[in-house]
Amino acid sequence: MEEKIEKHTIAVLVDNEPGVLARVIGLFSGRGYNIESLTVAEVDGGAHLSRITLVTSGTRQIVEQIKAQLSRLVPVHKVRDLTDNGPRVERELALVKVAGTGEKRIEALRLADIYKADVVDATLTSFIFELTGATEHVDEFIALMSQLGMVETSRTGVLAMAKGPVGF
Repeated sequence: MEEKIEKHTIAVLVDNEPGVLARVIGLFSGRGYNIESLTVAEVDGGAHLSRITLVTSGTRQIVEQIKAQLSRLVPVHKVRDLTDNGPRVERELALVKVAGTGEKRIEALRLADIYKADVVDATLTSFIFELTGATEHVDEFIALMSQLGMVETSRTGVLAMAKGPVGF
Protein backbone atom coordinates (compact mmCIF):
# COMPACT_ATOMS: atom_id res chain seq x y z
CA MET A 1 0.00 0.00 0.00
CA GLU A 2 1.35 3.39 -1.01
CA GLU A 3 1.66 6.03 1.71
CA LYS A 4 -0.29 9.26 1.37
CA ILE A 5 1.60 12.42 0.42
CA GLU A 6 0.71 15.25 2.80
CA LYS A 7 1.44 18.98 2.67
CA HIS A 8 2.88 20.39 5.91
CA THR A 9 3.58 23.93 7.08
CA ILE A 10 6.61 24.00 9.36
CA ALA A 11 7.87 26.95 11.40
CA VAL A 12 11.53 27.01 12.43
CA LEU A 13 13.05 29.46 14.92
CA VAL A 14 16.73 30.03 14.09
CA ASP A 15 19.65 32.31 14.86
CA ASN A 16 19.64 35.34 12.58
CA GLU A 17 23.14 34.99 11.17
CA PRO A 18 24.75 34.46 7.77
CA GLY A 19 24.53 30.96 6.34
CA VAL A 20 21.61 29.65 8.41
CA LEU A 21 19.12 29.72 5.56
CA ALA A 22 21.67 28.03 3.29
CA ARG A 23 22.05 25.22 5.83
CA VAL A 24 18.29 24.70 6.05
CA ILE A 25 17.91 24.71 2.27
CA GLY A 26 20.94 22.40 1.96
CA LEU A 27 19.22 19.90 4.23
CA PHE A 28 16.27 19.78 1.82
CA SER A 29 18.23 19.72 -1.43
CA GLY A 30 20.77 17.20 -0.17
CA ARG A 31 18.02 14.69 0.57
CA GLY A 32 15.83 15.42 -2.43
CA TYR A 33 13.00 17.08 -0.50
CA ASN A 34 11.06 19.90 -2.12
CA ILE A 35 10.24 23.27 -0.56
CA GLU A 36 6.95 24.53 -2.00
CA SER A 37 6.99 27.84 -0.14
CA LEU A 38 9.61 29.61 1.96
CA THR A 39 9.50 32.85 3.94
CA VAL A 40 12.10 34.20 6.36
CA ALA A 41 12.16 37.27 8.57
CA GLU A 42 13.75 38.46 11.78
CA VAL A 43 11.24 38.18 14.64
CA ASP A 44 13.38 39.23 17.61
CA GLY A 45 16.15 41.75 16.94
CA GLY A 46 17.40 41.72 20.53
CA ALA A 47 17.85 37.96 20.59
CA HIS A 48 18.90 37.85 16.91
CA LEU A 49 16.23 35.28 16.01
CA SER A 50 14.52 34.71 12.68
CA ARG A 51 11.50 32.63 11.80
CA ILE A 52 11.50 30.42 8.73
CA THR A 53 8.08 29.28 7.57
CA LEU A 54 8.19 26.59 4.92
CA VAL A 55 5.71 24.36 3.18
CA THR A 56 6.80 20.91 2.05
CA SER A 57 5.12 17.68 1.00
CA GLY A 58 5.90 14.08 1.74
CA THR A 59 4.74 10.94 3.42
CA ARG A 60 4.27 11.04 7.19
CA GLN A 61 7.65 9.32 7.58
CA ILE A 62 9.43 11.85 5.36
CA VAL A 63 7.87 14.82 7.17
CA GLU A 64 8.91 13.39 10.54
CA GLN A 65 12.43 12.88 9.17
CA ILE A 66 12.54 16.49 7.93
CA LYS A 67 11.49 17.81 11.35
CA ALA A 68 14.05 15.63 13.15
CA GLN A 69 16.86 16.71 10.83
CA LEU A 70 15.90 20.38 11.15
CA SER A 71 15.97 20.05 14.95
CA ARG A 72 19.55 18.75 14.81
CA LEU A 73 20.92 21.76 12.92
CA VAL A 74 23.03 23.89 15.29
CA PRO A 75 21.44 27.31 14.66
CA VAL A 76 17.88 25.91 15.05
CA HIS A 77 16.14 26.65 18.37
CA LYS A 78 12.65 25.22 17.73
CA VAL A 79 10.78 23.33 15.02
CA ARG A 80 7.00 23.36 14.99
CA ASP A 81 4.76 21.48 12.56
CA LEU A 82 1.81 23.84 12.33
CA THR A 83 -0.16 21.30 10.31
CA ASP A 84 -0.07 18.76 13.14
CA ASN A 85 -0.42 21.22 16.02
CA GLY A 86 -4.08 22.11 15.62
CA PRO A 87 -5.79 25.09 14.02
CA ARG A 88 -3.67 27.75 12.37
CA VAL A 89 -3.93 30.88 10.29
CA GLU A 90 -2.14 30.84 6.94
CA ARG A 91 -1.85 33.82 4.64
CA GLU A 92 -0.02 34.75 1.49
CA LEU A 93 0.48 38.09 -0.23
CA ALA A 94 0.48 38.44 -4.02
CA LEU A 95 1.06 41.29 -6.42
CA VAL A 96 -0.68 40.64 -9.74
CA LYS A 97 -0.15 42.81 -12.83
CA VAL A 98 -2.98 42.71 -15.36
CA ALA A 99 -2.90 44.51 -18.71
CA GLY A 100 -6.03 45.26 -20.64
CA THR A 101 -8.51 47.79 -21.89
CA GLY A 102 -12.25 47.99 -22.37
CA GLU A 103 -14.34 45.10 -21.03
CA LYS A 104 -11.34 43.13 -19.76
CA ARG A 105 -10.28 46.12 -17.69
CA ILE A 106 -13.76 46.47 -16.19
CA GLU A 107 -13.95 42.73 -15.47
CA ALA A 108 -10.53 42.76 -13.78
CA LEU A 109 -11.69 45.57 -11.48
CA ARG A 110 -14.96 43.75 -10.74
CA LEU A 111 -13.14 40.54 -9.80
CA ALA A 112 -10.61 42.46 -7.72
CA ASP A 113 -13.51 43.92 -5.75
CA ILE A 114 -15.04 40.47 -5.19
CA TYR A 115 -11.68 39.06 -4.03
CA LYS A 116 -10.96 42.17 -1.93
CA ALA A 117 -7.77 42.92 -3.86
CA ASP A 118 -6.47 46.48 -3.68
CA VAL A 119 -5.30 48.45 -6.68
CA VAL A 120 -1.78 49.61 -5.78
CA ASP A 121 -0.86 50.95 -9.22
CA ALA A 122 -2.91 51.92 -12.24
CA THR A 123 -2.09 53.15 -15.71
CA LEU A 124 -4.33 53.55 -18.74
CA THR A 125 -3.42 50.02 -19.86
CA SER A 126 -2.67 48.04 -16.69
CA PHE A 127 -3.27 47.51 -12.98
CA ILE A 128 -1.23 46.02 -10.19
CA PHE A 129 -3.44 44.36 -7.60
CA GLU A 130 -2.41 43.45 -4.05
CA LEU A 131 -4.18 40.46 -2.56
CA THR A 132 -3.79 38.79 0.82
CA GLY A 133 -5.44 35.53 1.81
CA ALA A 134 -5.21 31.78 2.03
CA THR A 135 -3.15 30.17 -0.72
CA GLU A 136 -6.30 28.75 -2.36
CA HIS A 137 -7.85 32.25 -2.45
CA VAL A 138 -4.72 33.67 -4.11
CA ASP A 139 -4.59 30.75 -6.57
CA GLU A 140 -8.22 31.34 -7.61
CA PHE A 141 -7.64 35.06 -8.17
CA ILE A 142 -4.54 34.43 -10.25
CA ALA A 143 -6.35 31.82 -12.36
CA LEU A 144 -9.13 34.30 -13.14
CA MET A 145 -6.71 37.13 -13.88
CA SER A 146 -4.68 34.92 -16.22
CA GLN A 147 -7.77 34.79 -18.46
CA LEU A 148 -8.00 38.59 -18.48
CA GLY A 149 -4.43 39.46 -19.44
CA MET A 150 -2.22 38.76 -16.43
CA VAL A 151 1.31 39.88 -17.26
CA GLU A 152 3.21 39.11 -14.08
CA THR A 153 2.76 37.86 -10.54
CA SER A 154 4.89 37.90 -7.42
CA ARG A 155 4.02 36.00 -4.23
CA THR A 156 5.44 36.07 -0.72
CA GLY A 157 4.94 32.44 0.13
CA VAL A 158 2.97 31.18 3.11
CA LEU A 159 3.06 32.86 6.50
CA ALA A 160 1.45 30.84 9.27
CA MET A 161 0.78 30.97 12.98
CA ALA A 162 -0.99 28.62 15.39
CA LYS A 163 -4.32 29.88 16.72
CA GLY A 164 -4.82 30.51 20.40
CA PRO A 165 -2.65 31.82 23.23
CA VAL A 166 0.29 29.43 22.76
CA GLY A 167 3.48 31.07 21.45
CA PHE A 168 6.06 29.57 19.16
